[in-house]
Amino acid sequence: MKPNILFIMTDQHHASHMGCAGHPQALTPHMDRLAAMGTRCSNAYTQNPICLPSRVSLLSGQYCQNHGFYGNHAPSPDHLPTFFRHFKEQGYRTALIGKAHLPSEPGMWGAADLDTYLDTPHYRDYIRAKGQEPDHNGHPEFDFRMINDARPSELSFEDSFEGYCVARCREFILGSKEQPFCIELSFNRPHHNLVPAQEFWDAYPDDLDMPETWKQDPSLRPPHFRNMVTHTQDELEGVFEPKENLAWQQRNWKAYLACISHSDHAVGQILDALEESGKLDNTYIIYGADHGGYHHNHGIVEKAPGICSDAVCKVPMIWAGPGLPQGSLCSALIENIDLAPSIADLAGLPEMDWVDGYSVKPLLLGEQDSLREEAVTENVRSKAIRWQNWRFVHYPRGMFGDEEAGELYDLEQDPLEERNLYFEAAFQEIVQEGRRRLLEWLIRTRRFVCHHNSGHPAHGKQARDGFARREASPDRVIEEANRDQKVWMLNYI
Repeated sequence: MKPNILFIMTDQHHASHMGCAGHPQALTPHMDRLAAMGTRCSNAYTQNPICLPSRVSLLSGQYCQNHGFYGNHAPSPDHLPTFFRHFKEQGYRTALIGKAHLPSEPGMWGAADLDTYLDTPHYRDYIRAKGQEPDHNGHPEFDFRMINDARPSELSFEDSFEGYCVARCREFILGSKEQPFCIELSFNRPHHNLVPAQEFWDAYPDDLDMPETWKQDPSLRPPHFRNMVTHTQDELEGVFEPKENLAWQQRNWKAYLACISHSDHAVGQILDALEESGKLDNTYIIYGADHGGYHHNHGIVEKAPGICSDAVCKVPMIWAGPGLPQGSLCSALIENIDLAPSIADLAGLPEMDWVDGYSVKPLLLGEQDSLREEAVTENVRSKAIRWQNWRFVHYPRGMFGDEEAGELYDLEQDPLEERNLYFEAAFQEIVQEGRRRLLEWLIRTRRFVCHHNSGHPAHGKQARDGFARREASPDRVIEEANRDQKVWMLNYI
């Protein structure tokens, strides 16, 4: 019997804000339950700190530099397959239930690969038919105050977007009967607006301690980061309360944690639904996020500028399912593009020859210690790379006029990224290593349509075989070439 796949995704969830990740304030009993059922990955990274390009990477398994999406509005890449297509071709029922935020011009990318597609507009129609109004990501009064302030919702959890999504997902699971399913269940929260259901708002006190870094000195950060901190402190704080009053910041922080608990409750409900249906033991469950968020960490409210910090680049990730270890921790570097090849591997399906990622199955089973040496998050110009204990952010010359900018952090000694080492003389070799690693990563992982060969008849088939392997897996072709000592390939890629 083929196993089922359920990918649960939240939007803008800081990787450390879970009880199972050691956070002292976040109330996440069901995410903790899922982590106890499987493996939590502590060094997972998004490909992009913006919703749409990150989600294209998740569904396609490709790096941004290969699929080409870096912003939130774009035409649909109909030439690019999703993992849903692969699973549907292998006999699975497929569904995307919840926030899609994918290319949608002229139609939603990948919709033809789905048996069920229920996005935010479907929920809006549902809740308005009940005589109520949605209060999150699509509210008709989506104004400045609502975006940046916080309050408890007037809707019950059952009538919230997450409650709606869980109910529809439960129906899809029961309707699948004996046919295997592949589902993405995608929640809005904890993304702004910060409007949790009342019971989760009430679960946190009003005088919560603020994040440790919320008054961090930004002076060595790049200009756009400093400007965002100034915007928060000098503009937003003055809108709601006097600057010396903590009420607005504490209200936001409380609401953000409550929104995590709101989504956590939805996770618990769908786990219960799987158990009640008898499908839990044959279902691989993955919990993750499209990207992280600041939420007053480093003195910033939302996620921009995301490339600057692990707070946004790192994402939560938990894997559970049949045959996988329980209660484990994996510290290897993982990327969101690994989702697609991993679920195919776990399901025993053929490889998808368009993906750039790797299967994490060997990591989860303890057969390998690592998949890659680096993890990369991209914006269209700036790039962030993590390797070993280092995180380096590259900004091209001229991006900030005459001001030079760059970031380097030793995450082992400085996990809160309080000391930017980029300008310190003692760390210039590490800065240069970061640049070299980033350049090599860009070259090594870049996909291409064709490559030069010598034209010699003896090289024709070899060149064609090399092209096929390069298209199939951009990293592994070099490994194969070295292993097989095919020097000819190294001369032409």
